[in-house]
Amino acid sequence: MNLICLLYFVTTVDSGRRALEYLGLDEDHSSVDLDNLNVNMIITDYCMPGMTGYDLLKRIKESKKLKEIPVVIMSSENVVPRINRCLEEGAEEFILKPVKLADVERFKGHIIKGLSKEQQEQQQPASNKRKSMSEDLDNLPAQPPERRPRLGELSGA
Repeated sequence: MNLICLLYFVTTVDSGRRALEYLGLDEDHSSVDLDNLNVNMIITDYCMPGMTGYDLLKRIKESKKLKEIPVVIMSSENVVPRINRCLEEGAEEFILKPVKLADVERFKGHIIKGLSKEQQEQQQPASNKRKSMSEDLDNLPAQPPERRPRLGELSGA
């Protein structure tokens, strides 16, 4: 399933094996040319069918072409040795579920880190102009603006 959200294109898969296929890391079923793959960040659950998020992380970090892509792992289980092992292997973050808005807002920094220098330069002007939704809400006036008259309420109409 593909979703377009703001300026980001999101691709989802249903298992670690499918992620490996999409990333071109599964020799048996790879359908992707790694030179043309454009992935800026990978978010994975720790518990998946067929493999763990740690196993996926290891495969990504072993790849010369993909090892610089930021990987964020999520889990509903707060198992400290598991968390430490993922971070030591190269995960950018290990987020406990349920995911909070503050967690999602931190993703932007990881996405930018995963962009090429050319992509970062293209993103910079847009990010300077674009305000976050929370900034827009913070800047709303305390009182609602005066209601404009409806067409039927105008004199002479």
